[in-house]
Amino acid sequence: MTAPAKVWEYRTLIGNLASRDLRSRYKKSVLGWTWSLINPAVTLGIYTVVFGYFLKGTAPVAGNGTTTSFALWLFSALVLWNAFSSGINIAMTSFIASGGLLTRTYFPPECPVIAGTATVLTQTCVESVILLGFMVVLGNLGWTTLFLPLIVILITCFAFGLGMIVSLLNVRYRDVAYLVNVSLQVAFYATPIVYRIDQIPAKVGGFSPVTILRLNPLTHFVGAMRSSVYLLRPPTLTNWIVMVVSALLSVLIGWRFFAKRAPRYIEEI
Repeated sequence: MTAPAKVWEYRTLIGNLASRDLRSRYKKSVLGWTWSLINPAVTLGIYTVVFGYFLKGTAPVAGNGTTTSFALWLFSALVLWNAFSSGINIAMTSFIASGGLLTRTYFPPECPVIAGTATVLTQTCVESVILLGFMVVLGNLGWTTLFLPLIVILITCFAFGLGMIVSLLNVRYRDVAYLVNVSLQVAFYATPIVYRIDQIPAKVGGFSPVTILRLNPLTHFVGAMRSSVYLLRPPTLTNWIVMVVSALLSVLIGWRFFAKRAPRYIEEI
């Protein structure tokens, strides 16, 4: 099993891999890094029109007591969702794409996955800054906004651990990539992102959908983000417990699973 200290010795390589990915992402593109802003903006616009305008979705009053913006309420959740879904997807692609390097020279196989996660974290930071910019304009800032970096780090760790597991499984079973995409679509609508959890009926024929939603760790990540940035309230103790435990278990289990099996899977890439 590769120890974190061993991986740390290759931090320069991780930085170079992340830098290469960031440089090549929009290479030969006219708009370049502007696409990193256009993509989430288009997604936000579509969801705002469909769920906010056509389906009459509403947002609670923001922490400043005056603003009611469905778009910002939605954006605060999409920032975390993009970090989660992109983190898992890039873990799969990063490990497979590094197969040529891994077979020619030695370095811990965790390095490409960590580098990929670093690029996603960079994108998340950009989106977070944009979100905070809107909050500044609307005067919707408070001391709870300081929780945003910690929440972003926790969701990144959560996605990183899961990504390490599926990145290995995808080497041997290429159906995994398709299953992950389907699962992410289901998870998106199983998380209160485009709807409010208080709009869900408590009971539906003896079945409690709210209880199921609260068992979803992503519900607590999204709830904590909206509480901190939009409502300007500290996340609940339950939110913190679920986020911290989910992130720690994901990293510990994912790292152990990956480090133990990765050397045998490299030859199959």
